[in-house]
Amino acid sequence: MAIRKRDRFMRKVAALTLMVLLGGCSVLQGTPQPAPPVADHPQEIRRNQTEGLQRMGTVTALERGSPDDAAEAIKAKAVAAKADYYVIVLIDETIVTGQWYSQAILYRK
Repeated sequence: MAIRKRDRFMRKVAALTLMVLLGGCSVLQGTPQPAPPVADHPQEIRRNQTEGLQRMGTVTALERGSPDDAAEAIKAKAVAAKADYYVIVLIDETIVTGQWYSQAILYRK
C-alpha cells in the first residue's frame, strides 16, 4: 500500500517537473522582434532580432584584458566589415588567464 502511494507521488512529481522544464524552454525562445533602424555604426542586437537580415559571416577575436575588450574588438571588426548589425555568440576566457575569445555573426539590412 505504501509503495503504491509512493509510486503515485513520484509519477506526479516527475510529470510536474517535466511540465516546468518544458515551460521554461518557451521562455528562452524569444518571439521575433524587428531590428533597430540602421545607424552610421554597427549595432549589437539579440538573436531574435535577426529575422529578415542578410547574414554576412562570422568574426572572431582573441584579446587580453576583459570581456569588454573582446566585445570592443568584435565591434571594431564589424565596423571594418561595414556590417549594420552583429550578434555576439560567445565571449569566454581561454586557458590563459586574462585572455578572452569572442565570436560574433555579422548582418546587414
